[in-house]
Amino acid sequence: MYADLKKALKGLPAELRGAKPDKLPYSIWQLVEHIRIAQWDMLNFCLDPNHKSPKWPEEYWPKEAAPESDAIWDESVEQINKDMDEFISHLEHSDIYEKIPGGSGQTVLLEALQLADHNAYHTAEIIVIRRLLGAWN
Repeated sequence: MYADLKKALKGLPAELRGAKPDKLPYSIWQLVEHIRIAQWDMLNFCLDPNHKSPKWPEEYWPKEAAPESDAIWDESVEQINKDMDEFISHLEHSDIYEKIPGGSGQTVLLEALQLADHNAYHTAEIIVIRRLLGAWN
């Protein structure tokens, strides 16, 4: 069964957001925040020809293993959902084959495929971490 990010995060105990299972380099929080940053970047690349992407890789990954508060966690998840809705709206109202102004040949379709692939990859990592922590059904 396919699990999207909402399902992958549903019921996650707050105390496990920053847990790093043995030998894994990241926590669920770091993956969630990375998804938020990368998705924001892809969305704004499509919308703004003057958009400047964060520095790779340091500005795409949070250094802290856990969010500072429940509010910070909630804001990150809400931003992911908001940006996804905006990206879908842009996709629905665009010529998906037209080159993106300010890009180097990318199209909205290419960005949509990259976004879907990126989010699916990291969502699967979240589920694996939850399994390793004994917090997945």
